[in-house]
Parts: sequence; structure tokens; C-alpha cells
Amino acid sequence: MFAPVSMRIHPIFTQPKDWTGDEKDDGIEALLEFTDQFGDPTKASGTVIFELYAYQPYSPDPRGERLVNPWIGSLGTLPEQQARWNRTSRTYTFQLEYPQIAKQRNYVLMATFDTGNTRFFDRIILENPAKEPAKEPERVPIPAPTTAPTTAPATNPSFGRADEP
Repeated sequence: MFAPVSMRIHPIFTQPKDWTGDEKDDGIEALLEFTDQFGDPTKASGTVIFELYAYQPYSPDPRGERLVNPWIGSLGTLPEQQARWNRTSRTYTFQLEYPQIAKQRNYVLMATFDTGNTRFFDRIILENPAKEPAKEPERVPIPAPTTAPTTAPATNPSFGRADEP
């Protein structure tokens, strides 16, 4: 009843990370979240395979070239569960080492989780957070009117026929 029925790569907290403190990203910190049939976060046991692809915009399949051999993680033992489970976020954390990660690029991260009986799939697009923010449009001053405003009609309405003066 409390077994996982779905999995997702957490879209907010999965991102490139610096683990060594040298101000250069060392790879991707991926957080996996499982939910039970009630929609509540739950734990899972099995093996996960992560794949990283270049992002291919304007395509039905955004996966471009695969950039690295897949990472394989296990949640099959008690020590593995304890090492990866985060009680606060109720997710499993995986540090996917990839020193070539570049903040100027977008990526597609895929995860396949195999429980032995069931497989779950998810993918997200890791968008470049370092893009320049949209520039505010230049403000152009509005020129002062050349005539005084009026409430009078612009034309004189005609009440007669068109052929009358």
C-alpha cells in the first residue's frame, strides 16, 4: 500500500553544484522523489541509472548527444538508504560527478529506476541559470503636445443631407 507508484527528478533542487568549494561546479546534484498511491513522499529500494544529454531546442525529443557514460546508483541496502535519504526534503540525493559541466549550456537529465518489479522514468531540462536577465526597455521621453488639449469634436457634425450647405 505504501510502495512507490511514481518517481520524479526534483525540478527545483536538481542542478549543477560545487562540492569542493573551489567555486567551480563539480557535477550535478540530483534529487529523486518517490510518491505512494496517496501522493505522499515515500522510500524506494532498487537501482537508478542517470543519463546526461546535450539539450536540443525546438525538437520533439530535446535529447541531443549523450555527454557521459551513465551513472549507476543503488538504494538496495540499509547503508545506501541512510547515506542518500534526506529527511527534510524526503528525497534521495545523488552527486553525479561531471567536471565539464558548463553553466552556459542547457542539459537533459534522465533517470530510470528499477525496483526489480517496476521501472520508473523521468527527465528534466537543466536550464542555464546564468543567462543574462532581460534588459529593461530604454525609456524615451514623451514630447510635450504642440497644441492645447480640447474636448471639442475634431469635425463638425452634419445634421442635414449631404447636398445641403
